[in-house]
Amino acid sequence: MTMPAKLIASLLCLGALPLAQAQRPDFEDFGRVLRVQPRIEQVNRPRQECRTEYVQVQQPSQRSAGGSIVGGIVGALAGSQIGGGNGRTAAAAAGAIAGAVIGDRVDNQNVQPGAVTEQAVKQCRMVDSIEERTNGYDVSYDYRGRTYNIVMPYDPGQRVRLRVQVDPILN
Repeated sequence: MTMPAKLIASLLCLGALPLAQAQRPDFEDFGRVLRVQPRIEQVNRPRQECRTEYVQVQQPSQRSAGGSIVGGIVGALAGSQIGGGNGRTAAAAAGAIAGAVIGDRVDNQNVQPGAVTEQAVKQCRMVDSIEERTNGYDVSYDYRGRTYNIVMPYDPGQRVRLRVQVDPILN
């Protein structure tokens, strides 16, 4: 490229610069941060809390049926020796019942109540678990003698970056 061609190309670029700036009437600047206040929200996240308790459980006692059986047989035989006809049958039935009751009492008179054992029981309940989290920052800043307030997603530090837009006033 020749020298005059380079010169013309440079002048064209310099001439286009004000047009490019005119299309973009905003610029960046900084404001001085006056105050930053975090926005705290409380969130409830319920959780299950469990613990194990030990309770005492009494086991059922072990009773024997042998005394009732033997007593019923002996009572029926003794009752059948009394009376005659239908009275003999009734006496045998009554003797069997009485013998079974007496035989059970005699056989199980020394039976102790069942043993006591401990059993683990898991007890659970829902408890509130409050968490705090920051969901933004209330920021007050000064720009050219005026105070502005904004909510930002982060703490800007000592100064805040601003985009300044310039618009003409039309009367």
